[in-house]
Amino acid sequence: MPYQATAYKVMIASPSDVSEERDIAEQVVKDWNIVNSDLKRIILLPIRWESHTAPEMGDRPQGIINKQILANCDLLIGIFGTRLGSPTGQYESGTVEEISEHIKQNKPAMLYFSNANIPRHLICGSQLEALEKFKTSCKELGLIEEYADLDIFRAKFSRQLSLIVSSHKYFLKDDNSKIVFTESPIQAQTTTYGISDKAVSLLKDSSISISSEAIYLLKEASLDSHGIILYLDYLGGSEIATNDKQIYAGNDPRQLAVWNEAIEVLEKFELIADDSGKRESFKITRKGYSFADEVSA
Repeated sequence: MPYQATAYKVMIASPSDVSEERDIAEQVVKDWNIVNSDLKRIILLPIRWESHTAPEMGDRPQGIINKQILANCDLLIGIFGTRLGSPTGQYESGTVEEISEHIKQNKPAMLYFSNANIPRHLICGSQLEALEKFKTSCKELGLIEEYADLDIFRAKFSRQLSLIVSSHKYFLKDDNSKIVFTESPIQAQTTTYGISDKAVSLLKDSSISISSEAIYLLKEASLDSHGIILYLDYLGGSEIATNDKQIYAGNDPRQLAVWNEAIEVLEKFELIADDSGKRESFKITRKGYSFADEVSA
């Protein structure tokens, strides 16, 4: 049966030495559609310069690629092996230019770097050096991902693509079924919570205060189908999401500090625990569920 859906274009950007990863990325995007598009009413369209550009004169090649496909893309997937690529006249490489121009538009970008052992005779020293410099600069702007082989890349990208589409503000903005909060969630700051004596008894250290933001976050996590709080750093900002709601999104350091403190307090009280080992996701504990059940708005 026909249904209406929002189509998002996913740009796959990389130098020439990761052709297998490019193919995998395209297939993962298509697989996401098979599993999710009917339910979420979202279609992801993989975009590659090889298949989505046409001959055109009058500008530098990268400028034409930017105009024909990059400008209209919503999500960018950047993949690097041992090369950074060739200079474009304005940036160190075409891939770097695509990433930089995409981020300028406040659109999400996911960057992947291979750390596989490559025979030295297959590596260009100057390219690898330039790549490492770029990689270091990316670490200062957000969260990147590394992979050791193709299977690991497929697994990581598949999982993380679902995380981004499910929680990033860019993809939630058109979904009226979700409650979206920006930097200042009113409910969390104006609600006074009632905490029962049983709930208080669960908190070992009475010298630590628990904020309304922390309680709000825990209550929402207790309603999440997996009991998970997602914490995502990306180039340009951070996001905190749970229960299909965007709790925080942006790059305001003051507001982010409030939510970081909320997470830290919930951890100290053992109401949530780091589930990923990288502080990317936090799982509510048994004690956390018990506490949430004893708190009322």
